[in-house]
Amino acid sequence: MIAVRFFETTVLALPWGRILDTLGAWVLAIVWIAPLLFATWASFQAPGTAFALDPGGLMTFDNYRAVWTAVPWGTYFLNTLVLVTLILIGQLILCTLAAYAFARFDFRGRDTVFLLVLLQLFILPEVLIVENYAMISRLGLFDTALGIGLPYMASAFGIFLLRQAFKSIPLELEEAARIEGCSWMGVLWRVYVPAAKPVYLAYALVSVATHWNNFLWPLIVTNSPDTRPLTVGLSLFGAPETGVDISVISAATLLTVLPLLVAFLIFQRHFIQAFLRAGIR
Repeated sequence: MIAVRFFETTVLALPWGRILDTLGAWVLAIVWIAPLLFATWASFQAPGTAFALDPGGLMTFDNYRAVWTAVPWGTYFLNTLVLVTLILIGQLILCTLAAYAFARFDFRGRDTVFLLVLLQLFILPEVLIVENYAMISRLGLFDTALGIGLPYMASAFGIFLLRQAFKSIPLELEEAARIEGCSWMGVLWRVYVPAAKPVYLAYALVSVATHWNNFLWPLIVTNSPDTRPLTVGLSLFGAPETGVDISVISAATLLTVLPLLVAFLIFQRHFIQAFLRAGIR
């Protein structure tokens, strides 16, 4: 602690200390974005010329045309959109009800049950793949969007995040709503949900990004192009037996992540503000 305080009060207080701090941030940003920049560059290069890094090379859109006509990307996009929407709706409903119960109702064993819910955070989804596969098969949901999304609808992280947000809302608002004749569900819908909108936005963006990029479980539980999401379609398209062309694969990768990039650019300010306002209290 002494060393940290000395560093903060002496090194960072100097002008060159701030310069080093800014320089380090830029270096980390460049390292983080470098793969995306290279993929963008390679996607517009002719096959076999991506690694030449020739600024005077001809730019071409043929890679995107080849990718779009090679596999049913439109179907993959629609499947992924349906999947993330289905998961998000299920998570918002289940997590809201569970968080409301943990935050505002006093029942026997509440803390113990909440602790058991939090233990889910320490269990990797890959550990439960075999049991989830058996359960989905017994329910007859194999190779369906509901079968892919069902294991993720009860999110411990979402329950925890919304519980913390609900506990930060003054009880006076709930009491005023109850005096006006609101039921418990009315209080939830008219008081807690509107007050926690920044948290809902932050969680929705994280959930969509996570399940848009999910790969292993959809790969196991899908068999047909009619239900495959983008990540599975991309992996099959870029399989070594089909030939590895870095330019074409880069174009396919950018098509896959483009909706997330556009969404982040549109909502980046709301995303950052949501997490700043949704801090754990």
